[in-house]
Amino acid sequence: MPARVSLRTDFTAEDLRKLAAKSSDANQSRRLLSLAAVRDGMRRGDAARIGGMDRQTLRDWVHRFNAEGPDGLVDRKSPGPRRRLSAEQLDELERIVEAGPDFEKDGVVRWRRVDLQRVIKERFDVDYHVRHVGQILHDLGFSHVSTRPQHPEQDADVIEAFKKTSPRKVEETLKDVAPGTPVEIWFQDEMRLGQKNSRVRQWARKGTRPRQPADLRYQNAYLFGAICPARGTGAAIMMPTADTEAMQAHLDEIAMAVAPGAHAVILMDQAGWHITGALTLPENLSLLFLPPKSPELNPVENIWQYLRQTWLANRVFDTYDAILDAGCQAWNNLIALPDVITSIGTRGWAKVGQ
Repeated sequence: MPARVSLRTDFTAEDLRKLAAKSSDANQSRRLLSLAAVRDGMRRGDAARIGGMDRQTLRDWVHRFNAEGPDGLVDRKSPGPRRRLSAEQLDELERIVEAGPDFEKDGVVRWRRVDLQRVIKERFDVDYHVRHVGQILHDLGFSHVSTRPQHPEQDADVIEAFKKTSPRKVEETLKDVAPGTPVEIWFQDEMRLGQKNSRVRQWARKGTRPRQPADLRYQNAYLFGAICPARGTGAAIMMPTADTEAMQAHLDEIAMAVAPGAHAVILMDQAGWHITGALTLPENLSLLFLPPKSPELNPVENIWQYLRQTWLANRVFDTYDAILDAGCQAWNNLIALPDVITSIGTRGWAKVGQ
């Protein structure tokens, strides 16, 4: 039999019972009561039963109490198994994932868990199950998401420079506008909507892959849309083609939507029907062109995504009129949600210079 462990003497039985009464931890309380019984001279086996444990377990708690006092009687979370990758190795893995694969070297265009399983084995000589690789990625702050398109010739420096200088560019655009005129910032773009419609992700049972109709016909129309995030409003028209005539009609529509007495600066890309000199610009509008190959500067691109994912995708349009009706209804649904327009369309860099 192991020798009896003496209980530290700086707590009386009464002290231990008072601590048990005040504790909000039921397990700590019952252990304190067992130790109070030991302090009173009760046999160790009987004292252990008061706390719902056996004598050996009581002995272990006596050791903890002697070393740490009442705090030592609180349950502690197990730290779990030690990670087989060090902090430095995890940092390196994070950089590898962030940088993405090199096709010539790695043979893939995107990292899959099985690819990273191989990389971890080759770099760090550690074997993980592919599911564990997914957990590591989650712990490092990564998630499996869809990518956004990017033009291969896009210049990130040009985009950042435009954001920084946009207030000054807006002021330059307004140089012929009377001082004190209220100014609105608008964004404009076009979206093709047709029978070859898009499909979007949806919730479904694990292990299944839902089917959605996919029309192969080619009739389509163009939704010309513009938003003013500050006012939570917009203006749009549906047209059979995207050309100068359609753009003129849209500018006239926007001009009627601008607040009375205000002047609107419309930011848009440099499509041919935007920059042509054949356009007649309404007096209450000015145009400011975004840098080429930078659609992410235009929040109307996000508006199109919202319209498709909410009201337009996964549908079949049997006639041209059905396409027009769907586009008009989707836009009218959006206009009824001014907070959504403001939330999606607001860009901190798009403002009138100070």
